[in-house]
Amino acid sequence: MKNSLNRFSSRVENYVKYRPHYPVELISFLKDKKILTSKSVIADIGSGTGISSELFLKNGNVVFGVEPNMEMRKAAEKSLAVFSNFKSVDGTAEETTLENQMVDIIVTGQAFHWFDLEKCKIEFKRILNPKGTVVLIWNDRRTQSTPFLIGYENLLQTFGTDYREVDHKNIDEKVFNNFFGEGNFKSKSFENFQHYDYNSLEGRLLSSSYVPDEGHHNYQPMINALKELFIHYQHDNTVTIEYDTIVYYGKLI
Repeated sequence: MKNSLNRFSSRVENYVKYRPHYPVELISFLKDKKILTSKSVIADIGSGTGISSELFLKNGNVVFGVEPNMEMRKAAEKSLAVFSNFKSVDGTAEETTLENQMVDIIVTGQAFHWFDLEKCKIEFKRILNPKGTVVLIWNDRRTQSTPFLIGYENLLQTFGTDYREVDHKNIDEKVFNNFFGEGNFKSKSFENFQHYDYNSLEGRLLSSSYVPDEGHHNYQPMINALKELFIHYQHDNTVTIEYDTIVYYGKLI
């Protein structure tokens, strides 16, 4: 995983509390497409704190959560301890440690843009059964749909340390064509929302690896700007972040 191993180590608590989950409609969609059953074995690559794994665990699937960051992996093991069908794995997208052709679906939630795509494609083809499917998921934050979201995006552009470089929006159709094979993938979008009071909005911001951490010279100016943004746009002490949950899926050739 490219330069990502320790990016979130100091942000795990906020990540667990304030990152958006994925809509349950995603499970129904994958079932309707004959991709997923309750017996499908899942490899969740870059599983982080377990947000994407939980969706499939609740469907009864055995899920191997492959995560190289110790702090995030331990958080997943704690939060998903109630699921006996969760298997935590210390591995990477490029070296999962899983056995050949042992999984039916590879899922990656909010992580694909961190991978070495040439190496992970080789690994994915090794661990995926020949009829298996790769499912890539992002909660894609809308940046222009409301005045608040325009302001929030401007704040990230102003204070983000390497926001432009690591933004998952850098992954485009050319990347997917190279990975899946030309035109060998499909996509589906779902609406998703989060409602925040100020404290949770601050936690959501600080869960991002590309914003200044406490002690950085831009940390307090960023927090001051966030407070002003919240005060200006809050309604009943709440603001809303809107997402499009986008799913790309296909078989590897």
